[in-house]
Amino acid sequence: MDKITYEPIGIIKSPFKELKGMPIQPVGACGVKGEIHIKEQYTEGLTDLEEFSHIILIYHFHLSNGFSLKVKPFMDDKKHGIFATRAPKRPNPIGLSVVALDKIIDKILYISNVDILDGTPLLDIKPYIPQMERREDEDLCIGWFEDNHHKATDMRSDNRFID
Repeated sequence: MDKITYEPIGIIKSPFKELKGMPIQPVGACGVKGEIHIKEQYTEGLTDLEEFSHIILIYHFHLSNGFSLKVKPFMDDKKHGIFATRAPKRPNPIGLSVVALDKIIDKILYISNVDILDGTPLLDIKPYIPQMERREDEDLCIGWFEDNHHKATDMRSDNRFID
């Protein structure tokens, strides 16, 4: 298999028209409102989604061109392998965010805690189920984030990953 093609199911709308100054993670975007406009042919798939308070968005980093196997992420001063970061300059520019689902009206999802650029193509939605995601009973290691994760709340994007 040489090539995989995805069809966006919708577009994410947010107040962020440019990358500079945008929150780098949902934890830094508390209260930031956005919308997801789902394409008509996918609206039936929204059935029962309103029963969930949070959803996982999988999207395409549409402004990312090319990739780097080592990057200097926003929260550290040294380079790390791309797969040890959440940076957008990836071999497959796919992003993931957990956001609050406020309501659904027709084919528009109203969401909160949005850290996504306006106009981002949405690839998929999954319900966030903490009991399936958490690993509190295990010893977790979070690598270089251990000394840096506290920065995510206040850290804002710059243009380091745009060509």
